[in-house]
Amino acid sequence: QVQLVESGGGLVQAGGSLRLSCRVSGSIFSIYDMAWYRQAPGKERDLVAQSGSSGGTYYADSVKGRFTISRDNAKKTLYLQMNSLKPEDTGMYYCGQGVGPDPSRHLGRGTQVTVSS
Repeated sequence: QVQLVESGGGLVQAGGSLRLSCRVSGSIFSIYDMAWYRQAPGKERDLVAQSGSSGGTYYADSVKGRFTISRDNAKKTLYLQMNSLKPEDTGMYYCGQGVGPDPSRHLGRGTQVTVSS
């Protein structure tokens, strides 16, 4: 059974930084595409950043230059370094695993990020 467990969320002031982690178990981590998603209150879940199994990355325009996605295949862990945080970055952040540009076949339970102004 595939399990994804996010951690690292919290409350931070605008301009601050957070580093999210997603530990994966029950699958061969390195062969899958991974991604971070964000869902703000009352809104749909949006793709924030994607890490391809071949090494490529994708970022939503709203986070380009501020967020960095990375992965450690040996540790089966996905990361999201978030800098220069803005109040609009507030939301529940989910880790996803799958195949393709929207790898959400498996999702974790999420970690809350709140950015105060």
